[in-house]
Amino acid sequence: MSTKIVKNVFGKTSEGEQVDLYTLSNPMGIEIGILTYGGIIQFLKVPDKSGKLVDIVLGFDDMAGYENSSPYFGALIGRCANRICKGRFSLNGKEYSLACNDKGNHLHGGIKGFDKKVWSAEVKGGSLILSLTSPDEEEGYPGNLEVSVVHSLSDDGTFTWEYFARSDADTLCNLTNHTYFNLAGHDSGTILNQMVQLESDFFTETDDKLIPTGRIFPVEGTPMDFKTPHAIGERINADYLPLKLAGGYDHNFSVRGKTGVLRDAAFCYDEESGISIKVKTTLPGLQLYTGNFLDDVKGKGGAVYPKNGAFCLETQYYPDAANHPHFEQPLLKAGEEYHHITSVKFGVR
Repeated sequence: MSTKIVKNVFGKTSEGEQVDLYTLSNPMGIEIGILTYGGIIQFLKVPDKSGKLVDIVLGFDDMAGYENSSPYFGALIGRCANRICKGRFSLNGKEYSLACNDKGNHLHGGIKGFDKKVWSAEVKGGSLILSLTSPDEEEGYPGNLEVSVVHSLSDDGTFTWEYFARSDADTLCNLTNHTYFNLAGHDSGTILNQMVQLESDFFTETDDKLIPTGRIFPVEGTPMDFKTPHAIGERINADYLPLKLAGGYDHNFSVRGKTGVLRDAAFCYDEESGISIKVKTTLPGLQLYTGNFLDDVKGKGGAVYPKNGAFCLETQYYPDAANHPHFEQPLLKAGEEYHHITSVKFGVR
């Protein structure tokens, strides 16, 4: 692997902590900028079909943007991605109450999740390793959790997050990255014409607060069917209750195949730029989110991000799994290792 990694100072947090920007680049010309604050993908430049470099992720130019606005642009998410109903779960006969930061529910790790922390960084063997310690009872979670995420970019254009965690007590752990993709360029408007294919036959039903009901429905014959490529905007406004409740796509899809095995999860592309991404994961689920809550957010380089200005593909254990025993559980037992991989291969078509 001939990845180059360059370190620069990006800025300081409001509390005065230095934040660094690590840029990974490969012979294809791909450049990925990763902040030590939140493990955020600040930019991601890939060649389009004409060879021009296009930044395909939403973000901000400075630390103030990331601290003052919180759409989770590009960030590592933990201790537990997605929603936990009323911030409550039981483990080993004890009930835990987590910080609630979304309509009375716990979302993406709580008030100060991993997306708002400055991670330690180490460059090792062509990879960037970001690490942090989440102390016992942080945001209400049990156990001291040691986390590290290995970021690597291969010569063939595959970018990989490899997640590791270990706890000294039984706890929940469900790590993801919340990058917002726009394959025509971060400043190009909406993603409604971009094509999505998901390796999924089922999705989890949610209520009006986007909390799973526990029911798993087949996608067949519904606007949730992405077994073949469909434009995001083709059915987003369909008269279909799950879409109406979420204001678009904001749903967890079951990824075909066995958890723990790295397998295809999604393929997306933009006809005009020709840029494509192929997502693989070892996790059981994938959240397709179509930027329904974006409302003209002022982003990088003077760009204004409208509703549906990007889509996210968050690989994960199912939302609120701890309260639904028939879902695969994001339980990390004391002394055992959490280890999952998600990769994105960039290409043109």
